[in-house]
Amino acid sequence: MPASRLWNSAYFLLITTVLFWSGNFIVGRAAGGTVPPIALAFWRWAGGTLILLVLARRHWRADLPVIRRHLPILLLLSLLGIAGFNTLVYIGLRETSAVNALLMQSAIPMVTLLFSFLLLGQRASLAQMAGVAISLAGIAAIATRGRPQDLLAFALNPGDAWIVAAVAVWGLYTTLLARRPAIHPLSLLTVTFLMGTLMLLPLYLYEHAQGARIEAGLPSALAIAYVILLPGIVANFFYNRGVELMGAGPASLFIHLMPVFGTLLAVAFLGERVHLFHLAGIGLIATGILLATAARKRAAARPSS
Repeated sequence: MPASRLWNSAYFLLITTVLFWSGNFIVGRAAGGTVPPIALAFWRWAGGTLILLVLARRHWRADLPVIRRHLPILLLLSLLGIAGFNTLVYIGLRETSAVNALLMQSAIPMVTLLFSFLLLGQRASLAQMAGVAISLAGIAAIATRGRPQDLLAFALNPGDAWIVAAVAVWGLYTTLLARRPAIHPLSLLTVTFLMGTLMLLPLYLYEHAQGARIEAGLPSALAIAYVILLPGIVANFFYNRGVELMGAGPASLFIHLMPVFGTLLAVAFLGERVHLFHLAGIGLIATGILLATAARKRAAARPSS
């Protein structure tokens, strides 16, 4: 398939994005004993910045006048999507369970639809809302291991507030991508990575001062290299383009694929097993995404009055 065709395929871009982001959770878990969490986040963006400053220099240099004129929105996107989201998740996961975090992050598509309506005036159709609901049912099936009654035991604790904040931050970031300036996609990545890295620097220095150190060795190096290249540069490049092609609300629905890919990667690399409730959840999530994205295509094809 030609590269230009892939670049114009929202499905390919967003599915690949979520696959790399899911791998980030597997790598983050595996590297937990060798790379502190803020250090991993900082070097993810710092490494990506160094690479992009060189590889994308022709684009960001040409776009510098536009970048200067639109610094406020670029600073906001950097704060939300680069510095903010992952840091909030890392903090929240210290005090909440994985099930709680997974269920709350699955609300990102609904939060994005809400922000899209409030800020951009984009109304969600009944079919899109139904797609979100069906995907949420799939998430619940996986998170509760096929026991819906476990939702009754869903307990809140202080860490949940951080996860809720992360959900809101990512939904707002996705929505505000519609307001990004007309610059090359690589220029957008370069400037937001750079700004996000600078925002994370004080947190990284504080973590370092508290005695958290990266353990030298091949596992740490491979973990950092992975998060820089795939979840960092490639995934964000693809996600921004996917939102451009599909719109914030439908694109955010692909985040529901994270527990699907996470399960498959855990089977492949962590030796976990697939159960019937995993397959049921995957089926529901796929159905919801297809329903919501099909509704958007029908709305786009409908002639305006």
